Amino acid sequence: MTAENRTVVVTGIGAFTPLGGDAASTWEALLAGRSGVAALTEEWAAELPVRIAARTAIEPSEILPRPLCRKLDRSAQFALIAAREAWADAGFETSAVDESSPLAPERLGAVIASGIGGVTTLLDQYDVLKEKGVRKVSPHTVPMLMPNSPSANVGIEVGARAGVHTPVSACASGAEAIGYAIEMIRTGRADVVVAGGTEAAIHPLPIVAFANMMAMSKNNDAPQHASRPYDKARDGFVLGEGAGVVVLESAEHAAARGVRVYCEAVGQGLSSDAHHIAQPEPTGSGVARALAHLFESTGLDKAEVVHVNAHATSTPQGDIAEIKALRKELGEHLDHVAISATKSMTGHLLGGAGGIETVATVQALYHRVAPPTINLDDVDDDVDADIVRIAPRELPQGRIAALNNSFGFGGHNVVLAFRSV
Repeated sequence: MTAENRTVVVTGIGAFTPLGGDAASTWEALLAGRSGVAALTEEWAAELPVRIAARTAIEPSEILPRPLCRKLDRSAQFALIAAREAWADAGFETSAVDESSPLAPERLGAVIASGIGGVTTLLDQYDVLKEKGVRKVSPHTVPMLMPNSPSANVGIEVGARAGVHTPVSACASGAEAIGYAIEMIRTGRADVVVAGGTEAAIHPLPIVAFANMMAMSKNNDAPQHASRPYDKARDGFVLGEGAGVVVLESAEHAAARGVRVYCEAVGQGLSSDAHHIAQPEPTGSGVARALAHLFESTGLDKAEVVHVNAHATSTPQGDIAEIKALRKELGEHLDHVAISATKSMTGHLLGGAGGIETVATVQALYHRVAPPTINLDDVDDDVDADIVRIAPRELPQGRIAALNNSFGFGGHNVVLAFRSV
């Protein structure tokens, strides 16, 4: 196999989410159908049109030292925690720059995305400037607010010298990061890449801005039931926060280390809508092109696909456009595909969504079970697909594949494919 066509596998997973402080607790909550959405109790939320969100299940300060937290934006804190878990889960005990490490730092990369970056740092420090003056603004502000801060800090943590990157494509950012990481390994730039997405944007300004776009649910009286993909009563997404990270590795490198492999990372499909800055192309044509690109570029057999972790944000137009695209590309085979919409439980993590949902997709393949979609009481008449509801569903034995869809404002479409080993 040439350096330009190496098989890529997943050897580590990490998560810090509204459902749990690690991948295992998050997965347990997904299978149990628990919601991470709750009412915002802060004083600043009292007059907002939207007063619900999905905060992380625990605070990062419970894990990271407080001096470190003061130097990292919340998004970078999430990413660092998830990356450390994934790194250890992959069997790495030290940084690649440590002399005892078996991994050459020049063969290690990091690709951690964020759709918005250090927005809370930027807004909070501006308040400090206005209220307390120039001397009180943190000298760490710029390194904290940079969109590449999570990726840079993870890269420093593990000792990555093959390249540290930060794709920014709104809600497709996390998935695009993982797709980029797959290509880094496939083309020979790296042997191992730490990849994923993170976001921390629960703040009055982003909430009001999304709400005024009519993009968010205003079901303030029933937070845990507000995110309801595919349901006739859906009225928008619920903002979440957190991070999901995977360790990707060439199959040869993983075999040489003798480590557990969760699944194969088959590849990615990409496209763009060129339609509207915020609305999806209603027929799903752009998403369908991303799916077509995936199958054409990877050679993945459509008949192998048994599960999709859908983007499914709980918006009226987006949910249906995605189903139309899946039907167009998979045809009658879609009737045999179990679709899960995990944002019904986690909320929408924007640039972190593709990271967390990749972790969920990897676990679904590894454990051969698809998590349920909650709050789906009355399925939209236009949902021509098999949505997993009520309880988890077992996936078939044998060689199977799963897709993770992520789409973002601006018309960014990313589809990732994973296959059992």
